[in-house]
Amino acid sequence: MRSIERMYRVARSLVRHELLLLASLLRWVARRPHGVGAEGARAFGYARGQGAMMFGFGFVCVVETVTMSVLLRDFPLVHSAFLVLDLYTILIVAGLHAASVTRPHVLTNTTLRLRRFATVDLRVPLSTIASVRRELRTTHEKQDGELNMEVGSQTTVTIELVEPVAYLTFFGRRREVRLVRFHADDCDHLVSRIMDARLAPDPWLS
Repeated sequence: MRSIERMYRVARSLVRHELLLLASLLRWVARRPHGVGAEGARAFGYARGQGAMMFGFGFVCVVETVTMSVLLRDFPLVHSAFLVLDLYTILIVAGLHAASVTRPHVLTNTTLRLRRFATVDLRVPLSTIASVRRELRTTHEKQDGELNMEVGSQTTVTIELVEPVAYLTFFGRRREVRLVRFHADDCDHLVSRIMDARLAPDPWLS
C-alpha cells in the first residue's frame, strides 16, 4: 500500500512539474514573468549562466531527432514512437530554460524569494538573514541544513540564516535549511540590494 502511495506521489510530482514547464513556455512567449507583480518587487535573473549549456543540449537533441528519423525511416511504428519521444524531450529542454527565464529570484521589502527552474521555490524572510556575501563556488557537497541552487555548476551568492526556513522538495518533502547558496546573473547588485533592504526601517513600525 505504501509503495502504491509513493508511486502516486512521484507521478503527481512529475505531472505537476511538466505542467509548470509548459506554463513557463507560454509565459516566455508572452514575456510575463512569474511572481514579480507585487509592489516594490525586484526581479534578479539567473538564466544567463546556463544559456549556452541549454542551447547546446537542445542542439544535440535536434541532431539526435533528425538522425533517428533517417535511421528508422523504414520502420514506421518505431519511427513514430521515437519521433514523439525526441520532440517531447526538446520541448522539456525548452521548458526548463523558459522556467529559468520566467521564474527569477524576487526581492521585496520583507522577503527574498529564490527559485531554480520549476523545482525549487524558497521564501526567505529578510529578518532571518544573518549574513549575505558574494561567493563563487563551482563544487558543492550535499549537507544537512544546506541548499545549493547551482546554475551552470556554480553558485555566486551565499546567505546564512539565524533560524531555519522550510521549502518543499521536488517530491513534496518538507526540508529545513540554514545556509543557502544560489546563482544570480548580477550577484553584486543583488547582494547590495539585500543588505540595503535588511537595513531599511520596517514600514509597519513607522
